[in-house]
Order: sequence, then structure tokens, then C-alpha cells
Amino acid sequence: MKVRQDAWSHEDDLLLAETVLRHIREGSTQLRAFDEVGDETNRTSAACGFRWNAVVRQQYEEEIKLAKKERKERKRAASYLPYSKPVQTITTEQSRELSLTDVIGYLQHLNRDDNQSDKLKKENEKLLKENLELLTKNKELESELEKTKKDHKVIEEDYQSLIQIMNRARRMAILQEDEPMSPSTFKMDKNGNLEKVAK
Repeated sequence: MKVRQDAWSHEDDLLLAETVLRHIREGSTQLRAFDEVGDETNRTSAACGFRWNAVVRQQYEEEIKLAKKERKERKRAASYLPYSKPVQTITTEQSRELSLTDVIGYLQHLNRDDNQSDKLKKENEKLLKENLELLTKNKELESELEKTKKDHKVIEEDYQSLIQIMNRARRMAILQEDEPMSPSTFKMDKNGNLEKVAK
């Protein structure tokens, strides 16, 4: 019985995304993808489905569109495959002709398609993985940029406070030059700034 209740890791989310996108591309259902991920992560398929719909799906909208487009193109290509014509009744002589030429050609064609399909599948999976890594890196850089902006804002506010203190000190120095030398009394306001107390 699957009862895992710990938090989803980044790797779990990547596995879930890659598996669902692969199932979409191959014309399978998301439920099968959730079952597969559930088996690998020791979670229920319902938990995987909830995680996909609540958190992960929004991050992969573009990839989902591409996967659906690829699935559609595969179906279209499959409908145009040679030798996929409906079977006709044939005579014995025609049967001999088919077995010698057409069947060999058909088998060779299938073999070429399988090899090409495997290569395309591997390349596609590699590109998908690279794309997911780049998306992850992009999100990390965006969060770093946001943190840097906040830090910059704090520094800017501190700088403005320092300028105000220096201007206030300059005005006080000018006032002291104009007044005869007498002991001055200062008090601290609620912001921690010194102010001259009027006599």
C-alpha cells in the first residue's frame, strides 16, 4: 500500500513532468503517467495527479502544447504509412508476388522506421530534458534577480537616509557659524536623529 506523505522534491516534479509529457506525445493518457510516477515514487496515482494539476502543470504549458502537436503529427504520419491499405482478397498467384517483393519491402520499411523512430525519440527526450533544466535555471535566476532588486532598494533607502543626515548636519553647522558660541543642547527624535533644542 502506498502511503508516502513527504514533500515533493524538485527531482520528483521533473520526473512527473517528463513522464506526463512523454505519455501525451505517445498518445497515452495522463492517468497512466500518474500510475507510472506513483510506482517510481511510492505515491498513489491520485497524489501524482493532484501534484500535476495543482503545481507542476502551470510551469509546462508550452511543453504540453508541443507534446500534443507532436502526438497529432505522429497520428497523421501513421495514417499515411505505405502498406496500410485495407487488405484485399487476392488470388494464389498474387499471394506469391506479395510474399516475394512487397512483404520484404514492407519489413525493410518497418525496420528503417523503427530505427529512425528510436533516434528521434532519444533526441526528443534529450531536448526535453535540456529544456526542463533551462526552465529550472531560468526560474532560479529570476528569484536571484528579485532578491537583488530588494537588496538594492534597501541600500538605496539607506543611502537616502545618509544624505538627509549629512544635509541636516551641514545646515546645523551653518547655523552654528551664524550664532555666537554657546553651548548647544541636542535631543534625539524617534528616528534616532539628533536635533538641536531651541532655547
